[in-house]
Amino acid sequence: MSFQLHDHQHEEAVGEKILFDTDVHHFEADVIEASRGHLVLVDLWADWCGPCRFLTPVLEKVIPTYEGRVRLARIEVDEGANMKIAGRYGARGFPTVLLFKNGEEVARFHSSKPEHFVREFIEAHLD
Repeated sequence: MSFQLHDHQHEEAVGEKILFDTDVHHFEADVIEASRGHLVLVDLWADWCGPCRFLTPVLEKVIPTYEGRVRLARIEVDEGANMKIAGRYGARGFPTVLLFKNGEEVARFHSSKPEHFVREFIEAHLD
């Protein structure tokens, strides 16, 4: 069992944002718990990753079109202890995008993808 202080400042910063950064310390609240109310895509990325730089603008364009029904949590895997999340979910390369619904990972994809792929990926999991 791990002890974690409640971080009201982080909670207020993320709030109802549809695009936000998170980390290993806030993953449970920002992703797992939040996915009980709406889909949450988790973009596991790294600064040195070329395909990550191509995928980011696609995600930033697509996510807002779902008007809050889908949110994007970005996790820089090389920052702090964030690689633990990549390890927990068995991410072998970057970018890896995980889709969470009702507290569980329901789908994933790897590498950079075009806009139509990302839309089809999301729409396959919307209610």
